[in-house]
Amino acid sequence: MSLITTQDGSHSLLSEQYGVSYHSRFGAITESAHVFIAAGLRYKALVQQRIAILETGLGTGLNAFMTWLEAERRNLAVDYTALEMFPVTAEEAEALNYPQGLGVPERAGDYLKLHECVWAQRFPFSDNFTFEKLRQPIEAFCREETFDLIYFDAFAPQAQPELWTEAVFANMFRSLKPEGILVTYCAQGHFKRTLKKT
Repeated sequence: MSLITTQDGSHSLLSEQYGVSYHSRFGAITESAHVFIAAGLRYKALVQQRIAILETGLGTGLNAFMTWLEAERRNLAVDYTALEMFPVTAEEAEALNYPQGLGVPERAGDYLKLHECVWAQRFPFSDNFTFEKLRQPIEAFCREETFDLIYFDAFAPQAQPELWTEAVFANMFRSLKPEGILVTYCAQGHFKRTLKKT
């Protein structure tokens, strides 16, 4: 894994296994803020205060950390579940500049908790944010009508096509509550057609 700096100054990691970066090279923080926080969390926060979130691909923990901060700002009650089969190490996480880039350097310890906490156990990190991470493949995951919001943040379809199939999205939609939504950075035509079939 190698560290890269994206165009907004925030770090990302480059996966040697898949040959892709964890975030848009235009900006890791910019991408998370636009796709997952603005289009996902803030949208759901317009209609509800308690929000159950599933993230497929914890990766660097940036989406989870930004969600935690936003939940505290808006006084939301977020119950966050993250799936990750290939976690970054605590050392790799510590090298990332997200707390500084988000203007909260004093929260660096909180950011690291996301990576250092035990797997498959719920942690009430604050009154606004409960967190659990699972070492479980996306392809096999389904919890019927559990989540209000899914952050679908797997590597791109070219890198991991097995995670962008009808079967995976059928499970994702079964995991959503009736008014739930799924957000992702991917806007490829093949992905859109797969969603329509599902």
